[in-house]
Amino acid sequence: MRRREFIALPVLTALAGCNSIAAETKDSKITQSPLVDKAKMAMLSMQRASWEQGTAMQALLEMGEDDLVVLMAKDAVLRRKHDGRLAMLGSDNAVTDPASNGQGVLHAYKITGDENLKKAADALYKYLKQGAPKTEKGIICHVTQGRQIWSDSMFMAPPFLAVYGDYDESVKQVDGYREYLWDSQKKLFSHIWDDQKKTFTRKDRWGGGNGWSAAGMAKIVDILPKEKDTERKKLIGYIKGLLDGCISYMRPDGLFHDVIDKPDTFVETNLSQMLAYSIYKGLKAGWLDDSYRKAADKMRAAAHGKIDKYGLVQDACGSPNFDRAGTSTEAQAFFLMMEAAYAKLTG
Repeated sequence: MRRREFIALPVLTALAGCNSIAAETKDSKITQSPLVDKAKMAMLSMQRASWEQGTAMQALLEMGEDDLVVLMAKDAVLRRKHDGRLAMLGSDNAVTDPASNGQGVLHAYKITGDENLKKAADALYKYLKQGAPKTEKGIICHVTQGRQIWSDSMFMAPPFLAVYGDYDESVKQVDGYREYLWDSQKKLFSHIWDDQKKTFTRKDRWGGGNGWSAAGMAKIVDILPKEKDTERKKLIGYIKGLLDGCISYMRPDGLFHDVIDKPDTFVETNLSQMLAYSIYKGLKAGWLDDSYRKAADKMRAAAHGKIDKYGLVQDACGSPNFDRAGTSTEAQAFFLMMEAAYAKLTG
């Protein structure tokens, strides 16, 4: 299936979001190994659509690469639409994907004080709250045409809403995506629900979508403040359920099939990176116990075995159509995010 075939506020609130960013990214710049540096350069060499720009920026943010975050944020703002959507290059029908740039833009504003960055983040927030197409239950759709809910969105919009300071809306969106897409028997997310036709456009438990979901929720857990402890505990429960579901399908080599529960689909690299990243974040913050560490280390080792001499992560669900093994910006980004989370965990 062509994953992208459908795709040819107030000052005080924004400042609260910046404080959330500071809390999440207080670690100093991560010391880079030659392998990590190669993977970073490979990522920066790639052409990028809106979600790819945002995910790459997120990786650099978590690595402590503030100067690069500022540069990428400025270009994401340069390519914004009049309605507030950021980094709109080659993805005019994207709704939630542009929001993946929001945290990096807010972080760049915090560093530079550039009011243009803050205005762009405010406009993005306003779009998500007021302009974006939604289901009858108020859940943000993934694309402009139709009312489609994608598992990808879990990483794109809710973390930005949380870092902006709208914690209740962030959790509401997670709850909504889960309601539409969660398969309680498999403990996995299906990929695409069409809320107009009231049926799945793609019921497959796509690995990438489950990885986006785990990583998005893990980010939100680390952003939510202490007074949102009930919501944090709920999301932690969601993540544990998803991790347990995914790990039950993990291959002996630490990798997964592209459709997790369909062994006739190709073997894919990026889900392992996404899950390892989520687990390392949970272990570092203390909301996951050590029982998940062995699986994460196995996934990380498998991902390391897929890096070629140029720093490209091979055999990921590949750009531009995401229907076969290849390379992608998000695979590069999640290798870097996984390594940053591992470095913070191990000191």
